[in-house]
Amino acid sequence: MKTPAKTVRDYIRTIPDFPHEGIMFRDVTTLFANPRGFRMAVDQLLHPYAGEDIDVVVGLEARGFILGGAIAHQLGKGFVPIRKKGKLPGATIEQSYTLEYGEAVMEIHSDAIEAGAKVLVVDDLLATGGTAAAGIKLLEKLGGNVVGCAFVIDLPELGGRAKLESLGMDVHALCAFDGA
Repeated sequence: MKTPAKTVRDYIRTIPDFPHEGIMFRDVTTLFANPRGFRMAVDQLLHPYAGEDIDVVVGLEARGFILGGAIAHQLGKGFVPIRKKGKLPGATIEQSYTLEYGEAVMEIHSDAIEAGAKVLVVDDLLATGGTAAAGIKLLEKLGGNVVGCAFVIDLPELGGRAKLESLGMDVHALCAFDGA
């Protein structure tokens, strides 16, 4: 009997009670460390957008940099990071957003994209959607047109997909996990 082919989900490790009790942490570093798993994730993330007119890929700090850079390379496009406040040199614009434990601020260089640019937003995990929504707001402030948001993991119970879809976003996720 033939062994079923592995999926992206099979390469993701779950670590209970990290960063604190009751959290099931979905660790994509095991996915990134496996050449077959990493290639599979990158290929599947970019596939829905391969025929789209995309000008730039934007990655959200920090694992979105790894995925976004690889996707940008495959698409032959540039890559732009959206970072936590204070990490980018030069002129930036910022957007605050709410976390389960407080507030955070994301930044992008004020000249990172041109008005009208078609942008694909990439990150590893979609939970509440706060980080991605902040990134989308930054891109829209610069005149960007977000054509889609791609994630490896969706945590549907936390409502991030619904939040992004309510903003008119196309959301693509490779797998979903129940619970936080």
